[in-house]
Amino acid sequence: MNALIADDEPLLSLALKTALAEAWPELEIAAVVPNGLEAVQTAERLKPDVAFLDIQMPGLTGLEAAAEIADRMGEAAPAIVFVTAYDQYATKAFEVAAIDYVLKPVQVDRLKATVERLKARQRNFD
Repeated sequence: MNALIADDEPLLSLALKTALAEAWPELEIAAVVPNGLEAVQTAERLKPDVAFLDIQMPGLTGLEAAAEIADRMGEAAPAIVFVTAYDQYATKAFEVAAIDYVLKPVQVDRLKATVERLKARQRNFD
């Protein structure tokens, strides 16, 4: 499986990438982008299995990017996981079919639960 990370804070992108390497070593990070618009464009181009999106980003928010990805890619859209410091957007995140909602700072143990959820989803599609 491969993933896209979208976060406008480079240190937090790196922290998520590092935590994912520990929680899910076989996951390939296909791209890391700094905003929602690039997340949409990159998702369309690379067709990742999962997209880890921050909520507050320039251009398009993570919520807007997720909705746009779903509109453009339909059933081929990646699983969406929001990784954010803002807990007040959780309800909206699940309205756009998020698989999970992880709060920053990301804890590896919490991320492992997300990984298990994503793996279970993938098994259902295989």
